[in-house]
Amino acid sequence: MQELVIASNNKGKIREITQMIDNISLLSLNDIGFTDKIPEPYHTFEENALAKANTVYTFCGKNTFADDSGICANALNGAPGVFSARYSGDDATDESNLQKLADALKNHTDKSGYYKAVICLIWNGEPYFFEGICEGALLSEPRGDGGFGYDPIFIPSGYDKTFAELPADIKHAISHRGKAIRKMVAFVKEQLEEEA
Repeated sequence: MQELVIASNNKGKIREITQMIDNISLLSLNDIGFTDKIPEPYHTFEENALAKANTVYTFCGKNTFADDSGICANALNGAPGVFSARYSGDDATDESNLQKLADALKNHTDKSGYYKAVICLIWNGEPYFFEGICEGALLSEPRGDGGFGYDPIFIPSGYDKTFAELPADIKHAISHRGKAIRKMVAFVKEQLEEEA
């Protein structure tokens, strides 16, 4: 079975992606013995995803993908964006990030925003990029206990439930990461067929 390394130990993210990929053995950073912290110093999702994928690919020599994703509030000029994971500081938690974003939006009438994910896949040494965007609205109070990150305050367009309230299969079908992963999976399947 083809091995593919995900440049993450985020259990929520790994669980989500594993549910979407067949016939591929997904290895986490723990699985390959990678313990370094990978800096994400850049101001675009693309640059951060490439930096993470390159670092891990150089370490293990296996096909590797990394994603950088975040939530972007239109009223805040796209913030928190690439800083979503550490929006409330270096010791940020999902709760502290949620609270900071809810507070920042309190005095804005525009609650629209979107989740964006960019995946960089290094396949046989070459980088490929896949992007997914999910438009929606941001709540000031969290709802639901599924998902992770900002999911309890994000309502995707066309729905009345947050990502944290929607069943996993619906979330995967419409989410930013789901869209980017499906593009990547289609590409990987093509490569495997060509190499077979």
